[in-house]
Amino acid sequence: MSKQLLKAGTNPDAMVRESENAESGKDFIHKLSVAQKETEETQFWLELLYENDFLSKDEFESIYANTEEVMKLLRSLIMTKKAKIGLLSISVGIGLISLFSYALS
Repeated sequence: MSKQLLKAGTNPDAMVRESENAESGKDFIHKLSVAQKETEETQFWLELLYENDFLSKDEFESIYANTEEVMKLLRSLIMTKKAKIGLLSISVGIGLISLFSYALS
C-alpha cells in the first residue's frame, strides 16, 4: 500500500510540472486532469490506510485536507483553461442538452 500511495501521491506534482510545458491548451488540461485522477487515487489509499489503522485520525484528516486543497486548485485551473480556450461553454452546452433530453424521455 505504501508504494501505491507514494506513486499516486507524487504523480500530481510531476503532472503539474509537465503541464508548464504543455504543447497546447488541451494538452495542459489533459495533464492536469491526470493529476486530478492521481490525487483522487491518493485519497483512496489514504482512506484505506486510515481504515486499517495505519494512520491516526489526526494524520488522516490533516493529509486528506491537503489533498482536498490540491483537488480544488486543479479543478479551478482546468475550468479556467477550458473557459479561456472555449471548451467550457461546449461542455456546459452538451451537459444541458443531455439533461434536457433526459427530462423529456
